[in-house]
Amino acid sequence: MQKNRKTAFHMRLWRNLHTNPYLYLMAIPVVVYFIIFQYIPIYGNVIAFKQFIPAEGIWGSQWVGLKHFVDFFNSYYFFRLLRNTLLLSIYSLVFSFPLPILFALLINELRNKRFKKITQTITYIPHFISIMVVCGMVIDFTSKSGVINDLIEWFGGERKTFLLYPQNFRSIYILTGIWQETGWSSIIYLSALSAIDVSLYEAAEIDGAGRLRQTWNITLPSIMPTIIILLILRIGSMMNIGFEKIILLYNSNTYETADVISTFIYRRGILGLAYSYSSAVGLFNSIINFSLLVFANMLSRKFRGSGLF
Repeated sequence: MQKNRKTAFHMRLWRNLHTNPYLYLMAIPVVVYFIIFQYIPIYGNVIAFKQFIPAEGIWGSQWVGLKHFVDFFNSYYFFRLLRNTLLLSIYSLVFSFPLPILFALLINELRNKRFKKITQTITYIPHFISIMVVCGMVIDFTSKSGVINDLIEWFGGERKTFLLYPQNFRSIYILTGIWQETGWSSIIYLSALSAIDVSLYEAAEIDGAGRLRQTWNITLPSIMPTIIILLILRIGSMMNIGFEKIILLYNSNTYETADVISTFIYRRGILGLAYSYSSAVGLFNSIINFSLLVFANMLSRKFRGSGLF
């Protein structure tokens, strides 16, 4: 039985290779990329269980087991880093994830093609702005002499440097992320919307359904598989907060709310040369991400009958 299954699999694979050779050729660079940059580096996680010394190499360094994990769990930074990472991730998920869907629905309702293209172009542009430029703009706008403080002073308020106050950091981080990515993230939903059969809307219109009811009963169910897949992927990378933006925006005054696991790894691993300790923290972060991905996929399969895998 097992031998027959293997033979059938090999026959299907050979048939597909013969039928679609160019598709497999196009996949080769992607496979090579993941092997080199995603799978081979897994070997380096061994140093999380060792007291790594570069001169002695990975296998020559002393084995310390779970020491670095225990040190991290018992450190002062553990709960602060976990809290900040989770809060920024949850806020991003709650506020940033639905907006591209809503924006795509609104764009899809536009009938003026010229205005539609102009709107899409304007909203896509922020995605292509360098993160350093974006952070420089944010620092300038929120500084004491920035345009935001000019408006506040005009309405009778007092000037202040927003990024010096910990309570402002999360709002600034989320709002700038929404501005930069909402338009670009809507592209995949617009593609899904373009695949919906127009006859469904025509039938609903004949039955007397308005635009809102058509959206609720036809549009959203039609793009729901796309939403579910992207939501699972988003949940599976919740702990991967981009450290570049945070490093460029935070300072010692905002560590209490801005310091996350990725920035801590950068400071301890790159600047502090604590390779083993930072690798242990990174491995812990990856395990949490993997657990969230499996959990989200399990919920999707249970309630929707389908998932990512």
